[in-house]
Amino acid sequence: MKVWTIANQKGGVGKTTTVASLAGAMAKRGMRVLMVDTDPHASLGYYLGIDSEEVVGSLYNVFLAHKELSADAVKQHIVTTAVEGIDLLPSTMALATLDRSLGHQGGMGLILKKALALVADDYDITLIDCPPVLGVLMVNALAASEHIIVPVQTEFLAIKGLDRMIKTMVLMGRSNNINYSYTVVPTMYDRRTKASASALLHLGEDYGAQLWPDVIPIDTKFRDASLAHLPASHYASHSRGVKAYERLLDHLLGEAQSHVKLS
Repeated sequence: MKVWTIANQKGGVGKTTTVASLAGAMAKRGMRVLMVDTDPHASLGYYLGIDSEEVVGSLYNVFLAHKELSADAVKQHIVTTAVEGIDLLPSTMALATLDRSLGHQGGMGLILKKALALVADDYDITLIDCPPVLGVLMVNALAASEHIIVPVQTEFLAIKGLDRMIKTMVLMGRSNNINYSYTVVPTMYDRRTKASASALLHLGEDYGAQLWPDVIPIDTKFRDASLAHLPASHYASHSRGVKAYERLLDHLLGEAQSHVKLS
């Protein structure tokens, strides 16, 4: 099972939209997808019409049971979504208390990795949605991942936030002896504005080979899809935004395959 984390320490850059859109594209290709929402705001669940406060269990319960984790203990908190091929390990506001209640305990950074290993045979890929805050939840998401997707809005302040995210990954990699593999994905690109074009140019200069050589454009269908509680691929399959995410998926799967051949 592949595990990809979608992360950025700046909010509003398209993380949840990226998770939902990639999951939808994968499901349409017949892949079994598990989405994990590590953001206490639970936007990913709401995107697909799942109220995190009404589900029986959540990722929070997995953390509480970390000393006695089993496959059944993880599976009982996974929710089947209305989209065939996509399941969700939902978030809840209680996750916001983890840093205070459990963050001081040893080994807390690897709980999600251990939990996902227990259900690895049930899915082809896991996509993890991250909060925009460095804490035990983001640490778990990064530690569980084999590749990190970093969406960044094509505007100046978002690029400054991207610098912090990359520094976080480097520092975590050094402490865990891991050289994180990542892809920077330009989002919300508006070809009509000089700001988007300038931001894209700076991204190319700063991140080179780590930058996906394409963009996710501004597309109102993303907003409409979230209102319909569907991935955009299942709401407006021919929209330009969906086509862009399909190209991104092709790129990411190709990169993953090349890494396998080289290893």
